[in-house]
Amino acid sequence: MLVCVFQHKCSPFCVSFLHTLTALNAGCTVLSVRCRQTKQCHCWSKRSYKGLRKCEQEVAEESVFQDLLEILSSASRAIEQSCRDSCGLAEVDTCLLLVAECFRCLRNACVQCARNQHLLRNLGLISTSVHLIKLLHGMQVKEELLLPALRCSLQFLGNIAAGNGDSQNSLWKCAFPDLFLLLIVTDHLLQCPELVKALYAKLSNQERVTLLELMLAKVSEKSSVGSEELEVLGSHATFLAGCFQEQCGAVLRFAAAPQAQDQEALVTVRLLDVLCELTSSSGQLDRLQALPGLLEAAVDTLRLTHLAGKQAVNVFTATHAVTGQEEVSHPAVGFKSHLIRLIGNLCYKNKENQDKVYELEGIPLILDNCSIDDNNPFVNQWAVFAIRNLTEQNERNQELIAGLEEQGLAEGSALGSMGLEMDKQEGRLILRSARKKPS
Repeated sequence: MLVCVFQHKCSPFCVSFLHTLTALNAGCTVLSVRCRQTKQCHCWSKRSYKGLRKCEQEVAEESVFQDLLEILSSASRAIEQSCRDSCGLAEVDTCLLLVAECFRCLRNACVQCARNQHLLRNLGLISTSVHLIKLLHGMQVKEELLLPALRCSLQFLGNIAAGNGDSQNSLWKCAFPDLFLLLIVTDHLLQCPELVKALYAKLSNQERVTLLELMLAKVSEKSSVGSEELEVLGSHATFLAGCFQEQCGAVLRFAAAPQAQDQEALVTVRLLDVLCELTSSSGQLDRLQALPGLLEAAVDTLRLTHLAGKQAVNVFTATHAVTGQEEVSHPAVGFKSHLIRLIGNLCYKNKENQDKVYELEGIPLILDNCSIDDNNPFVNQWAVFAIRNLTEQNERNQELIAGLEEQGLAEGSALGSMGLEMDKQEGRLILRSARKKPS
C-alpha cells in the first residue's frame, strides 16, 4: 500500500491517496480525506469517486460533491498562502494530483447529466473552479505536474456548460474576460472542445473572429500531433463545420457592404479558412468528408456568391485589373477560391462526394469560376485541383465535363488551362490529362 500525504499549515485537511494492490480485482483505488477539526474520514472508491459511471450519475449524493468542493477550496487557500508567503507549497505534486482527481470526478459527473450540472453550479463549483484555474496558471512548477490539473479543470467547465444555458451564463460571468483571454494566450482553451463550444455561444462576432484566427494559426502548424490532439482537433472540426453550415449565408451581406463592416459575415469567412486547413490534413479529412451537409453547404454557397457577383458589381464579381491598378482589399477576397478548395478537398478519393457534387450540379459551377479573378487569387489553380479530384476514377463526371465542352458550355481553353483535354474514343467522350505540345 502506497500512502501519499498532502498537508499545509493553513489547510484543515490531511489527504491520503491509498493505492492498494489487493483491491485491484474490485477496482478500488481509494481516496481518503480526513478533517483535522472533526476527525471525520471521507472515503471514495474508484467506482464512486474517480469514475462516476454514466449509470450512477443520477444517484450521486450531493454530499460527495460538497466534499470535493471543500477539497478544492482548501487547495486554493493553500496555493494562495504559499504565494503570499513567497514559499513553495509543501508536497506540491500531491496537491496538484488531488486537484486533478477532484476535477476528473466532477468532469465525469456532469457528462450529459443536467441534474448534476445544475447541482454543481448551485454549489458554486463554477466560480471556485475559475478561481483555482487562475491560481494554477500562476504557479511556478514543472509543466508535467501542472497540466493534468489544468486539463481536467477545463474539461469540467466544458462539460458543466455543455447544452446547459444556465451553466453557460454562470461560466460567462465568472470567466470573461480575464480567464478567457488568459486561456487564449496560453493556448489551453483549444485543448478543451466542450469549453470552446460553451464560450463560443457567448462570444460576440468580433470575439469569435479572434478565436477562429487563433485556431487557424494552430491548425496551420505543420508539426506532427499525437492521437489525443488529433481527437481534440476532430471535435473542433465537427463543431466548426456545424457553425459554417448554420451561418454560411451571412457572407452574402458583403455583396451589399462595400466597407466590409459586417462581423457575422467575417465569421463565416474565418470558419471557411479553418475548414480549408482542417481538410488539408489527412488526420481530419475522413471525418469532415463524412459529415452530412457540409459539402452541400459549400456548393450552395458557391452558387449563391457566384450569382450575387453576376447580378451586381461587388466583391463576388470576377475582375481582372489592369497593370498598376490598386490591389483589392476586402475580407471576402478569396472566398470563392476557398469554397472551391474545400469542395475539392472533400471530394479527394471519395466517390460518394464526387457523385454528390454531380447531383448538385456543382461541376459546371466550378468550371464557370476558373477564369482569372483578382477578387479570388489562385481560383484557377483551385478549380484545377477540384476538377481533378472530382474526375479521378469517376467516369460519369469525366463524361459530363467532356459533354459540356462539346456543347460549348465549357471552353476548351479553360480545360486546357487546367491541363485537361477532351478526346473521343469509340464514340465516347473522354476527359484526360493534356498531352504536352512539342516546344
